[in-house]
Amino acid sequence: MTTEDYSFSKFSQNTFYEGLNAQLVDMADLSRDKRIVDLACGTGGVTDLIVGRLNDARESVVIAVDHSASALKQAMENLKDRRDAAIQFVHSQVEGLSGSLKESVDTVVFCNAIHYIPDKDALLDDIAKSLNPGGKFAFNTSFYEGSHPPESEVFYRKWMFKSIRTLRRDYGLRPSRTEKVESRKQLTVEQYHELLEKHGMTIVRQNIETVQVPIEGWLDISGFQDFIEGTLPGVPLKEASEALQSGVRQTFDEMEITHVPRSWLGVIAVRS
Repeated sequence: MTTEDYSFSKFSQNTFYEGLNAQLVDMADLSRDKRIVDLACGTGGVTDLIVGRLNDARESVVIAVDHSASALKQAMENLKDRRDAAIQFVHSQVEGLSGSLKESVDTVVFCNAIHYIPDKDALLDDIAKSLNPGGKFAFNTSFYEGSHPPESEVFYRKWMFKSIRTLRRDYGLRPSRTEKVESRKQLTVEQYHELLEKHGMTIVRQNIETVQVPIEGWLDISGFQDFIEGTLPGVPLKEASEALQSGVRQTFDEMEITHVPRSWLGVIAVRS
């Protein structure tokens, strides 16, 4: 398998996830915006949502940005019938957005990826440079302090225990705790507030939505490279993914559950 087999694409197609991103796009109120960035656009699911929310898409430009050339290629294919809007595709690291834009924009939308950025100060400084005065930054994340409702903690403990046991028993492997990645270093809501204020942005809307994630969602996220590397660092992707998926199935069966709650933070901030 190549690393492309461990993309976010499968998880992004879960109905509950699409609904959370649609909620964020609606919170951002993009109807009158002329230049909008979908940062880390992946295969274009959120880009499509954005185009659908514009009053007159023909008078707006949606700029789909991603670091993956293969994801952009798939986004182009997925959005080829969206002839009611001007969509530009930009190959760029998210931290270098301002250098990839020819002019500033009205809104930057960044769905469920801010937690992966090691230097969030540099990211927010760059996003602020990319926005017009009064421009909006909309982001959501399910990796922050508080994303695990208390009633879900037993599930996580059992899942990780069973996954690591499977990894040792079936593959003779164990995770390296010295290789902790940034996605596991989670900020609090207050720390996100402080970061935004530090970079001249004021929060105008915030929402915390707790959703019931079915087993399919946990199986799909267990096949995503960044999640695998954050959960079982130092383990080869194939073996780690199989162990995580086995652990999910065992835990759902043992606890006799059909869903596990998870909270998403959604924020709309405006640049001064």
